[in-house]
Amino acid sequence: MEAVAPFIAEHKAVIGLLVLAGMFAAFVWERFSPSVVAVAGAGTMLALGLLDEKGAYGVFSNSAPLTVGAMFILSGALIRTGVIDKVGNYVVDRAKRHPRLAVIEVFGGGLLVSGFINSTPFVVVMMPVCFRLAEALGISPKKLLMPLSVIAVLGGCLTLIGTSTNLVVAGIAEQAGLGRFSLFSITPYGLAVAAAGVLGLLVMARFLPSDYPRIAEKADGEQQLYLTELGLGENDPAVDMALEAANLGVAAGQIVGVIAGGRLITGSDAQHHRLVAGNRIVARLDGAALMTLRSEGRFAIGIGDGTEAGATVVEVTVSPSHGSIDRPLAEIPFLQRQRVRILGVTRFRHLPGPTLSENRIRAADRLLIEADDPNVAQLRDNPNLIGLAMASVTAFRRRRAWIAILVMASAVLLSATGVMSIGIAAFIGVGIVLLTRCIDASEAWGSIDGDVLILIFAMLAVGAALEQAGSVSLMVGALEPVLIHAPQWMVIAIVYFSALLLSELLSNNAVAALMGPLVIGIAEATGIAPQPLLIALMLGASACFATPVGYQTNTLVYAAGDYRFMDFVRVGVPLNILTGTAGVVALSFWTP
Repeated sequence: MEAVAPFIAEHKAVIGLLVLAGMFAAFVWERFSPSVVAVAGAGTMLALGLLDEKGAYGVFSNSAPLTVGAMFILSGALIRTGVIDKVGNYVVDRAKRHPRLAVIEVFGGGLLVSGFINSTPFVVVMMPVCFRLAEALGISPKKLLMPLSVIAVLGGCLTLIGTSTNLVVAGIAEQAGLGRFSLFSITPYGLAVAAAGVLGLLVMARFLPSDYPRIAEKADGEQQLYLTELGLGENDPAVDMALEAANLGVAAGQIVGVIAGGRLITGSDAQHHRLVAGNRIVARLDGAALMTLRSEGRFAIGIGDGTEAGATVVEVTVSPSHGSIDRPLAEIPFLQRQRVRILGVTRFRHLPGPTLSENRIRAADRLLIEADDPNVAQLRDNPNLIGLAMASVTAFRRRRAWIAILVMASAVLLSATGVMSIGIAAFIGVGIVLLTRCIDASEAWGSIDGDVLILIFAMLAVGAALEQAGSVSLMVGALEPVLIHAPQWMVIAIVYFSALLLSELLSNNAVAALMGPLVIGIAEATGIAPQPLLIALMLGASACFATPVGYQTNTLVYAAGDYRFMDFVRVGVPLNILTGTAGVVALSFWTP
């Protein structure tokens, strides 16, 4: 190493660019995940001496990763307390009465919500809602899923905390001594981009695919649904009410029908059916909603004998060798021999039915069973049941929902009024939601996307190495003759669309971390204020619609909606041009 040290020292700026080029190639190759490539790149920079120890540790003083991690947890608290689920159920109920208005509410609300919570869990929760909305409207889910992702991305452009990319750029600017971006610093320009994006969606709606995804009716998005039955007691407030008027705590779109007099009533007949004690509501619920109803104790859930207080809930899978395959679930032998209740059944990419009792058992059916410890032990020893484990789903903590909402709103308000930075406000909020049990510690840490944080840290280290090695100065020097005489709008456009093109292929956060120091250098060389260029970087690296990998939410709907790659290109390229033009114009004529 000593022999080559003088050579590295003399050519470190060029070597830094060569390492960067190798990282770009690895990102495009996709043999390794972006976080692995980033860590390997940062390690190479350290090994070659392009980044010293002080610079490496300095990366951890950047506020962006702390803020991103805290916002992940606050978003997780909103999900854990059922806030997002409640919104989804409201939308589904509205869709039954006013489907077109419900679409406007989903997308309008999504635009606002995505400005303050992580867009990925929002899209995950709303995908099943879009499937049900599409059914109510009589259209393909593909008409709604891609717009859902677009809206979530546009919403992220409205505030500083809307995307982790914004926070990465803001952290780089703060470390460079350029001051702190406020929560709404980017809002005027984000609104211009969002308005152009919504307009573009309306125009491009006709080009959205109209064929039905192969798994639309099977998987209901990516959410696992359990078929269950809810028995009404004599004193239930819904007794003597029509089903459509009864408040059952279940969204209308989740109800299959009513079992009355030994037969299943569905459709409009079910909606007008007057409920009596002993009726059983057949519903398809996600695991959290089912466990929430169980914890409330209002209904006799599932089939089987009652269980003792303190019973636990386990999940088991039906073995392919089970002797009851193709028989009704109510006839499964252990139900007659043991004091257990089957709360629900789910089936991979298929919907079981028509009722829980009459569902024909299939190999690999997953059963949610309530039992006490001795009966759990018997289930574990049953050779026809495999993979027994404690239930992975838990009840929503709805009684603490107001705390999660108040904490998120307070963090936003404290940041917006300049009382404290969003990172500090969010971190304090994390302490509150943990102490008040809105979310358990294990769930909070699990809600943090570790890949994202590692990627941010590693790419910040790569960016710092490029600065120390002189690679950034080398690039700025090469660009200076071209940009020095260019008008401001052209420089803004170059930054915006460079970030956009790179982000369609690479990680958004990686592009932000790499281009941040370069953009600051360009601002110094050209005499242009750095703020509009940095905001152009934020927006360009976030508002990517032309590929399924351009943004994480694109990837989610790409899989759930069974889209083709060219579907994104056909709709996304015009959206990129339209939103990019709007962003450049806004930044050119309304300088921060």
